[in-house]
Amino acid sequence: MRTALACAGVIMGLLGSSAAVAETTLRIGLQDDPDQLDPVRSRTFVGRIVFASLCDKLIDITPDLKFVPQLALSWQTGSDGKTLTFKLRPGAVYQDDTPIDAASVKANLERAMTLPDSNRKSELSSVASVDAPDAQTVVLHLKHPDAGLLSQLSDRAGMMMSPASFDKNPGAKPVCSGPYQFKERVQNDRIVLDKFPKYWDAADYHFDRVIFTPMPDSTIRLNNLRSGGLNIAERIAPSDVPAVKSDPKLALMAVTGLGFQAISINMGNGKRADNPLAKDKRVRQALDLVIDRDAINQVVGGGMFQPAHQPFPPASFAYDKSMEHAGSNVQKARELLKAAGYQRVKFELSYGNNTTMEQTMEMIQAMGAEAGFDISLRPMEFAALQAALAKGDFEVGQTGWSGRVDPGGNIDPYIRCKGSLNDGKYCDAQVDQWLADAQLTADEGQRKALYAKVLEKMREERPEIYLYYLPWIFGVQKAVHGFVPYPDGLIRLKGVTLSGS
Repeated sequence: MRTALACAGVIMGLLGSSAAVAETTLRIGLQDDPDQLDPVRSRTFVGRIVFASLCDKLIDITPDLKFVPQLALSWQTGSDGKTLTFKLRPGAVYQDDTPIDAASVKANLERAMTLPDSNRKSELSSVASVDAPDAQTVVLHLKHPDAGLLSQLSDRAGMMMSPASFDKNPGAKPVCSGPYQFKERVQNDRIVLDKFPKYWDAADYHFDRVIFTPMPDSTIRLNNLRSGGLNIAERIAPSDVPAVKSDPKLALMAVTGLGFQAISINMGNGKRADNPLAKDKRVRQALDLVIDRDAINQVVGGGMFQPAHQPFPPASFAYDKSMEHAGSNVQKARELLKAAGYQRVKFELSYGNNTTMEQTMEMIQAMGAEAGFDISLRPMEFAALQAALAKGDFEVGQTGWSGRVDPGGNIDPYIRCKGSLNDGKYCDAQVDQWLADAQLTADEGQRKALYAKVLEKMREERPEIYLYYLPWIFGVQKAVHGFVPYPDGLIRLKGVTLSGS
């Protein structure tokens, strides 16, 4: 009730703001509150939604997953695969009016590669050095060919911030390169961006202000969309899809995503890794076997949460159908626990406190009890969950990934020994080598064979337990025109208009 009242108060306050700007303000409802607004340090998907309006990248993707220019007009890979050269867009400036030139791009990439708490390090691990031979040319010298590097540079690793802001708390007051500039943030309440008039493509962005409002409760998010307090709401709950479809003022827009929802086992990150799940793979295998993804799909997902047992979505060339299976196997799970020396196993499951995750984790809790798992649930504010995962303050924790065009982007950060999102600290030298080898070649057949070896090892070890592939389900007022959902789930506002604006 307190959450509902707080969110309602936020929306009423926003609606009560100056009518002079109301018609040129777009309001977007988010499932979670982002963590810090620094692309190098960010971990959250909702942060990426905000960055899509705040921070340009070197390159972007199309709805059919092709790479297209953004801050870079062109790029070329050297004949040996060990250089990647970008030609930058002339005349583009950061939101402090400083030029987006090669020196600033070099500074951004080097910061992402070297900052102690950077979450982009593993994404750029193949980069040995960066040169800026002239103002419009950036050359990345690679340690080895990297088939997935362009994919990484089409996301946070390729986002550009003004170097002048690096030592001015950019996570709280970002100075970026996108069509909208940071105005203010009230934690768990709103993030406000204003149009940047000197943006290189400003004519294609039609709102004076964009307001992002975190609303973890899906019912509150839907009610605000229906009442006009929101223009776009991301991740409509499957149970709310009929309500959106039946509302004449709303449109439902859904797209199959590239990512997954999973839970991660803490296997070596601090004191909380001292538990049966961390110590014995048979316990992890038992937990995996007791989870009925089909039931989660039907009960929570309304048939839209396609069951997953791997990080690669069906659209990926690396997808391995042999990894998938139906239902659960409670008897086999009990046998595995008994073989490991346990009748009952207790553990705590941490997750973000939104409606969908609450329902999912309650189902896992009930399923686990059948086989011998006594699961206590730990709901957390989403940003707090991210901090706890990074610190190792969890036994089993919700983890999810919005997905990348290249399969390496869906597995490397989570499974490599030094992966930037490997919160459980799983580490296997042979797996690291297979993943490294998969980056060295562009041949899809060779890469698929290497990823198949990794998947088989993960089926045995189960450091991550995958639940379902993520669909992106948007509710949009019919007064919004030109919005296109993308498989990465981001909200791109180029060409989007609002009736009457």
